[in-house]
Amino acid sequence: MRVRTETLDRFLASVGEVILSSSHLRGTAEEAGGAISPSLDAGFDRMERVVGDLKRRALSLRTAPLLRVLDALPRMARDIARAAGKEVDIELRGAELELDRAILDRLGDPLVHLVRNAVDHGLEMPEVRREAGKPPAGRVVVEARREKDQVLISVADDGPGIDLASVKLRAIAAGVLHEDLADELPADEIAALVFRPGISTATEVSKVSGRGVGMDAVKATIEALGGRVELHSRPGLGTTTCLIVPITAAVQRVLLLGLGDEIVAIPIAKVERVVEVEVEAIEQAGNEQFCLVDDEPVLVLDLARRVGFSRSREGGAIPLVLAEVRGERVGLLVEHLAGQQEIYVKPVPKLLTSARMLAGLTVLADGTPIFLLDVNQLA
Repeated sequence: MRVRTETLDRFLASVGEVILSSSHLRGTAEEAGGAISPSLDAGFDRMERVVGDLKRRALSLRTAPLLRVLDALPRMARDIARAAGKEVDIELRGAELELDRAILDRLGDPLVHLVRNAVDHGLEMPEVRREAGKPPAGRVVVEARREKDQVLISVADDGPGIDLASVKLRAIAAGVLHEDLADELPADEIAALVFRPGISTATEVSKVSGRGVGMDAVKATIEALGGRVELHSRPGLGTTTCLIVPITAAVQRVLLLGLGDEIVAIPIAKVERVVEVEVEAIEQAGNEQFCLVDDEPVLVLDLARRVGFSRSREGGAIPLVLAEVRGERVGLLVEHLAGQQEIYVKPVPKLLTSARMLAGLTVLADGTPIFLLDVNQLA
């Protein structure tokens, strides 16, 4: 039986309203009468179990197998290899795993780009591989596996690996990396520079890749889904790019942050830890602010000012949320922490879609509406 995606979206939205309403009902009962009677408390627990089961079943209706976006990759890889005079064997693993359709629809382009890159300039020509003692046909493995509430999708090739010296030179030429610091940068951080706009690993520009675009778009797409990208390269043995994405986009674990009289949420997956700093310890350098954390300078973003809220505190000790923003470690200055919570994420109203930092909307148990922020849009 086929069901339209729009129908499933409306059904899931209704389930989300039930989840929010049940939480609001318990909170209202606690506020109204203080302690809840044992029978009423048991009723709330029973309702939460039923609602939780309903949520799991509703989310399962929105999932589809990963094969939906992986199926076309082998033929595409062989066509690219043939055009380049190469040979390739491509293997798919874990294609039966299921993800939210909203996430699947966004994974197609990044995976296509990674496989094209792996074949076009990740693998050597057959004669070069023979000289290196490798089989003439290069190997690309696309593997997916589940870890808790995330799915890890890796694209690995057995080529020569990333030419770190070339990446370093291109980063210096593009002004991304200072020449004096280049020799001190660890190999993993040099490899991660390929995610910067304009930095490419290709030695030649082809019809397929090498124009310095794509990897930054891959990273931006995955981070917009609440995930992250990791890159590992071993000289002579190959390169592996790993996409780590949530199974569902509708329900997320978030950290609630207080900004004056308002509360906002950010994905907990983006948070490294929270430290307390004195406002006086934050130094101004031009238009930016910095603070020493673990004896290292960290860029500080005043979250209230970025979002457009007014602050009620200007001095004393204040929480600094260390988070990853566009691959960089930054500190988000907030006024207080309001806890952690699993939320049902509703789409932002059309009137506010132009505000790119707003990733979604939810309602707390007390009926307070809050926005989920896309931290990558803060910098």
